[in-house]
Amino acid sequence: MAEENGAAEPTQAQQQPQVQMNILGQYIRDMSFENVMAQKGTGGDVQPDVNVQVALDAKKRSAENQYEVITKLTITSKNKADENTLFMLELEYVGIFNIAGIPEDQMHPFLMIECPRMLFPFLRRIVSDITRDGGFPPLNLDNIDFVAIYRNELARRQQAAATAPAAQA
Repeated sequence: MAEENGAAEPTQAQQQPQVQMNILGQYIRDMSFENVMAQKGTGGDVQPDVNVQVALDAKKRSAENQYEVITKLTITSKNKADENTLFMLELEYVGIFNIAGIPEDQMHPFLMIECPRMLFPFLRRIVSDITRDGGFPPLNLDNIDFVAIYRNELARRQQAAATAPAAQA
């Protein structure tokens, strides 16, 4: 009986390919930081209100099993008292991944959820350093729920697809 169980395990492992993911590289594609408060010469007591917007994109590269995943952050900090902008940060951060063993129907969610999740600690550090070097206290981003972002984008696309035929009629 033990031999039968032992023989069954390798066949299950053979049926499910081993997922492999390697980060081949990561870099800042584009970045802009603007210290509006210093440019206007304002100062004093401010209470920052920080707004973080996240956009994701992914595309297949020409090499086999290689993908590029782009995380775009737009961060705006305004003074709660007068709504004046304190700073703006726009950042496009790219990761190049080698991914194998993922079924094609699961590749898109994997690229849009797992890959940005792997890059997030590096992205968080860059935002912290840039805001500190820009003259503000370091901004430590809260964890980003990439699953929620993915689901919201799917819902938005489904709603847009549902309203598009109505507009054409």
